[in-house]
Amino acid sequence: MLGKKNSINVNIKNHGEKDMINIKPKHHLIKIEETMSKSTKIEKLETILWDRWLLLRIYCEDGTIGIGEGGVHGWQRPTKTMIETMSKYLVGQDPSLIEHHYQWLYRSSHFMGSVVQGALSAIDIALWDIKGKRLETPIFDLMGGKTRNKVRCYMHVNGSSIDELVISAKNAVKEGFTAIRFTPFADNYFLHKSYSEWTDEAVKRVGAVKDAVGSSVDICVEIHRQMAPAESIWLGRRLEQFNPFFYEDPMLPDSPAIMSNISEQCNIPIATGERFTSIFEYQQIIESKAASYVRPDLCLCGGLSGCKKVSAMAEANHIKVIPHNPLSPISTAACVQLDACIPNFALQEYTGESEPPKSELLINPLVLDNGYLVVPEEPGLGIEINEKTLSQPENPKILDTPLGFDGSVQDR
Repeated sequence: MLGKKNSINVNIKNHGEKDMINIKPKHHLIKIEETMSKSTKIEKLETILWDRWLLLRIYCEDGTIGIGEGGVHGWQRPTKTMIETMSKYLVGQDPSLIEHHYQWLYRSSHFMGSVVQGALSAIDIALWDIKGKRLETPIFDLMGGKTRNKVRCYMHVNGSSIDELVISAKNAVKEGFTAIRFTPFADNYFLHKSYSEWTDEAVKRVGAVKDAVGSSVDICVEIHRQMAPAESIWLGRRLEQFNPFFYEDPMLPDSPAIMSNISEQCNIPIATGERFTSIFEYQQIIESKAASYVRPDLCLCGGLSGCKKVSAMAEANHIKVIPHNPLSPISTAACVQLDACIPNFALQEYTGESEPPKSELLINPLVLDNGYLVVPEEPGLGIEINEKTLSQPENPKILDTPLGFDGSVQDR
């Protein structure tokens, strides 16, 4: 693309490493002015239910196509319907008015929620992709410029038994990851006979992983909202000895005040926010001093626009950002654009994209280099969908809410 080929590379010293600054030549700026003088309109929206994910493409009259993804886990079809409802407003509109369109659609009803925000997030990401492609520059350039060249990731590891968990952790380290995340509970955590049995097993699992990977690898412990506050406080205190990078979702994220109490009584940084759908929920968690890390989901919390706002709120309170990303490579590409332009980035969730169907979705997948995703320089999101893979059938989430020994509903 013109924006990439005509950039001038300048080497500067930065903590002993070489960095790259892209200076756009004059004729590139003229090209941008020509592009902006040629207005275009949104022609149509296309939603695709692909495997477990909801993908979106927005087509413009000038031929530009923007890519997005909606991230309401397990509720892809309702989110698809919401996008189709919103498309009646968007068709015929100027795609460059990203914030205006978000505000119009968000405030068009008395009712908000995850399905609404999942749809708006997909639209926001796709509109940013359109703007980047029309201006022939990466999205991070439009959001303040690059603050890093690569993005440190943590890899999910798992195993039913302690031995399986340790093997998974060692394999991730062999692949170059310097941070891993796992739950300290076995798959049947909801069938524990006593609190002591439950927590003793959790401590053993965390200790075994820490012993296996050593101090050169950060371990991240995910509670998955599966404990009551009192339980997570006591478990957190026992896990302090292993120096976790973060202690994620130690309770349901519905009370910032109570989560703040957990934070005060555990000497482990709390990470939370993957279920939040608006900046206002983050405002409450930040004001309550309940978390050291926030976990915005770009496909749920207002897209790139919403999560850039969350990042700025966090920065003003010395809180770092760990974007939530359990979705497709489109979500990953959007996350990397955000990670590249914010100063308070900490880690990027990564679930692996080397196996089908994820490995087949993009023509040129993002480059993973020793546990780091390289920030792409191509325009927009820097990705292109492989049309041949879109025949991948839908794989809807099966509702399988766990029940305890007594038949009561358990959280997950």
